[in-house]
Amino acid sequence: MAEKTILQTLEEITDRDVCFMHICGTHEAAIARAGLRSILPKRLKIVMGPGCPVCITPQGEIDAALELVEKGCIVATYGDLLRVPGTKGSLESCGGDVRVVQGVHKAVEIAQKTDKEVVFISVGFETTAPTVAATILNKPPQNFSILSCHRIVPPAMKWLLEQGEAKLDGFMLPGHVCTVTGYADYEQFPVPQVVAGFEPEDILLGLLMLVRQVREGTHRVDNAYPRAVTREGNLKAKNLMYEVFTSSDVEWRGFPVIPGSGLMLKKEYEQYDAQKKFGIVFRHVGKHSACICDKVLRGIAQPSDCKMFGKACTPRTPVGPCMVSHEGACKIWHLYHTKKA
Repeated sequence: MAEKTILQTLEEITDRDVCFMHICGTHEAAIARAGLRSILPKRLKIVMGPGCPVCITPQGEIDAALELVEKGCIVATYGDLLRVPGTKGSLESCGGDVRVVQGVHKAVEIAQKTDKEVVFISVGFETTAPTVAATILNKPPQNFSILSCHRIVPPAMKWLLEQGEAKLDGFMLPGHVCTVTGYADYEQFPVPQVVAGFEPEDILLGLLMLVRQVREGTHRVDNAYPRAVTREGNLKAKNLMYEVFTSSDVEWRGFPVIPGSGLMLKKEYEQYDAQKKFGIVFRHVGKHSACICDKVLRGIAQPSDCKMFGKACTPRTPVGPCMVSHEGACKIWHLYHTKKA
């Protein structure tokens, strides 16, 4: 269905106020880049939820990474995590041996070439966890470990629905995550849901499917991304992930501790667990008083609602993580000059 046809149909059938949440930073970037919010029906709103893995990593875990630097470890991390503020600065400003890598395999290569302890800060949703699991199963060097900061999407959705803060009519599910996990786990939620791809037409088609479910007074998971996503997902990747990891109760930035929403290494692989290896404890840290990243991640505020947005808080001088990551709503809005809807 062509983009103009989808838009015309959306205009015709959106006869009540509806609000949908997507949980994917790449969706937010695509929406902003294409200016989709400016052409949607006035009664249709789409908000971003906790879809940026760097953004939802709480400050206590950034502080844990900084503690590893203080202990003399070589810390390897994705570039997005480098400038996220901790209590005492960032990994970029700490003065330690911090190296940007493209993936866990590069961190292992560093460990193979040194006698020093190397810790990979392992962030990400179910998309990155299987690769890390495969690396652990390949028995990396003894001087290698990971600080597991992984998160699982469905428990966060469950929390959002139970709280009801954002008054959501449904969800656009994360296409990348569902490529790995499939969408069967999302069928537990009694709201309209659609798996969508990342082209403007994909997103508009997903919104059309969501509005149709609302009009029908039904709920199910529709798949608008069948070229990449199946109901069962990538079984090999999921099996790898759960061979090495088990679920854990963890805090998300902007959220309390969400049961079963994290991934920790199983006991038989704890020699690669940096928390156990170095006696690291994740501590809760209160948020910056003026930063509203917590509200943006819960879908109850947009970046331009923040008094610091584009002023004290910019990509060059980030106050919160949503202005750091390329999947963060604040950085995306700043880049594309998105105005308050």
